[in-house]
Amino acid sequence: MKIDSIFENNKAWIKQKLAIDQNYFVNLAAGQEPEVLYIGCSDSRVTAEELMGLSTGEVFVHRNIANVVPNTDLNSKSVIEYAVSHLKVKHIVVCGHYNCGGIQAAMEHEYLGILNPWLNNIRDVYRLHRDRLEAIEDLGKRCDKLVELNVAEQCLNVAKIPEVQQAILNHQLALHGWVFDVRTGELIDLTQDFLKVVKENQLKTIKIYHVK
Repeated sequence: MKIDSIFENNKAWIKQKLAIDQNYFVNLAAGQEPEVLYIGCSDSRVTAEELMGLSTGEVFVHRNIANVVPNTDLNSKSVIEYAVSHLKVKHIVVCGHYNCGGIQAAMEHEYLGILNPWLNNIRDVYRLHRDRLEAIEDLGKRCDKLVELNVAEQCLNVAKIPEVQQAILNHQLALHGWVFDVRTGELIDLTQDFLKVVKENQLKTIKIYHVK
């Protein structure tokens, strides 16, 4: 790919949008009112709006390696705070994906430099669910299960944020855990798995209410 071709692509995109709606960019510049905060992986194969069939301006997006929301990460916390308190999103989605390089790297024991502290968040998820994971002999299926468990644990981290808890208790916000299967294109709802993790950890103070 030639980097200069991106600017040509941009011009073609502008022309395409204006052909459909002459006010497209006027409306885009007027502000944003997304109803969904999407927290996903930085993987180049997974694009938030496209996999959900939504358009520009409909999704507030935060992405990082393996869709992790550590309790100490000011980056993700700032995004969530802004989305909940200022944009008033109605849904937060934590979306992992199968064949995730970050998850695969966390299952290995190689030194990966600055990545190691980040991947340790996923290794903690593995440690919490070691018995369940190591009962799966097939390494590919074990990795898939860690993807799912990581989504559940990151949902739990999101649910611990006071502003999120308050919005949920006020029936203003719903929290969802999803996985995108890059092998089939299917989007899989794992919200019940997240609720099961909450129950297993006996976190009675965190109650999830779904906005109808």
